[in-house]
Amino acid sequence: MKKSQLKQLTRLAGKRVPRAEIISPEISRSLCQLSSELNRQIGLLVHRSGKIEMLIVGTHSSILIPSIAHIRTAGGRLRGLRLIHTHLAGEKISDEDLMDLLFLRLDVLTVLQVSDDGLPGKLQSVHLLPGEQDGSSWSFLDPVHPSAQKDSFEELITSLEAEFTRSSAAQKINGGADRAILISVSTEIKSVAEESMAELAELARSDNVEVLDTIVQRRKKINPRFILGKGKLAEIMIRSLQLDANLLIFNQELNPSQIRSITDFTDLRVIDRTQLILDIFANRAMSREGKLQIEMAQLKYMLPRLSSRDDALSRLTGGIGARGPGETKLEIDRRRINDRLARLARELKNVGRQRYRRRSKRRKNDLPVLSLVGYTNAGKSTLLNTLTDSNIMAEDKLFATLDPTSRRLRFPEDVEVIITDTVGFIRHLPEELLQAFKATLEELQEADLLVHVIDVSSPAFREHILVVDKLLQELDLADIPTLKVFNKSDRLENGDAVYGELRQEGVVVSALDKTTLQPFLMEAQRLMGKSLARKAS
Repeated sequence: MKKSQLKQLTRLAGKRVPRAEIISPEISRSLCQLSSELNRQIGLLVHRSGKIEMLIVGTHSSILIPSIAHIRTAGGRLRGLRLIHTHLAGEKISDEDLMDLLFLRLDVLTVLQVSDDGLPGKLQSVHLLPGEQDGSSWSFLDPVHPSAQKDSFEELITSLEAEFTRSSAAQKINGGADRAILISVSTEIKSVAEESMAELAELARSDNVEVLDTIVQRRKKINPRFILGKGKLAEIMIRSLQLDANLLIFNQELNPSQIRSITDFTDLRVIDRTQLILDIFANRAMSREGKLQIEMAQLKYMLPRLSSRDDALSRLTGGIGARGPGETKLEIDRRRINDRLARLARELKNVGRQRYRRRSKRRKNDLPVLSLVGYTNAGKSTLLNTLTDSNIMAEDKLFATLDPTSRRLRFPEDVEVIITDTVGFIRHLPEELLQAFKATLEELQEADLLVHVIDVSSPAFREHILVVDKLLQELDLADIPTLKVFNKSDRLENGDAVYGELRQEGVVVSALDKTTLQPFLMEAQRLMGKSLARKAS
């Protein structure tokens, strides 16, 4: 590049564009002349104020837009920047241009055609729409020569922002609540994928997240970088813009690289199913032990997901540059997390000793233990409340109960037992949580009888049974006698038709109706007696 051309580029970058125009005729002439001389596309990123924020020199056929995170935006749903770039071969707006418009949330993307003699041709412009029109999410403006611009660009953007605001206001957004689009990318059959998505929606509701839309994509192979295809990601971007979403929740666990890639492309917060469950637990844990366990699980999840941008520096393992102030922020964060994990482990050990003393005291009283287990929201807490006339919190939400609760229960033959409520299970339970709650679930080792509570009104109750059975095996609890209790029978439309089949496997109850619990009490007492006799022999 010649010095004279470099000076021309510098002068061009220092100019301002009138607010009413996409680009002024004077700047368009300079832009086309330089682009023709260099035989390269040139792009301008222009702020709504008219300031040229960035000048980009590309190749003959394309430009590469660098990161624009540092550029101050104008607020609103759109970013407050417009991109104008030259086309040397008379090309129209390409699919790549449309992706730039979408992923950067530009006010307008404009292609300026350059004629063979280096003079400006027509401006071709496109902008996003607040809602779909004729199946499209963007609208093309009529081509116009730079010197013949009549419509006010400033008025166009003002009206667009107003429409985006009205569109998002129509979603009845709760102030301060997260507004999420739920995404599932699955290789499983359609029915399984939809059932899993319904469960994710319930998890979101339990965490007070407003669900604006759900998107399920079935693929033969998961995209290792973005989970889903770029086309589907573009659709999600448009939906988030139209619905004013501020959060994407993926049903699959994402690795650090995937979270970073999707966040960079969408400019939205991105979390996965595991993070959502951890957040629910963090909000619901009441006991000191529960809070310690959740914090430990969150830190273990966070540790490998710390930004790796400083990895090159963090390879220093000792010596000059790797001590004290020489540590990178990444290394400091990792060290602090590891220190905190060690402290939490010590505190949990102390709490565990206290729990062991409580169990020892209970064993001295020779009271048998009956423990309620089951899928989350199966009705365990409601059953405990009805059996013992207690008032433990029971909500129609996933993971309403996290901390173990024990009460005394008297069987019909005047036999007293301890009945314990435990945290519910769920499919794909995060490993961090399973490990964190193993200490709490040690209580189940003391049980003389496990009562597996099953929500028989759920279409997927058979799958839920398998999930619980598998987790009980992982926790080495499969040898403890188990009684299946099919709960929520009051919600069955054809109850009589399925009662016979279910009674072959366990007892059928409605935890809300005390009159249905007598068969359960009789069967639980019988199995408890057999369990105690076996232990005594």
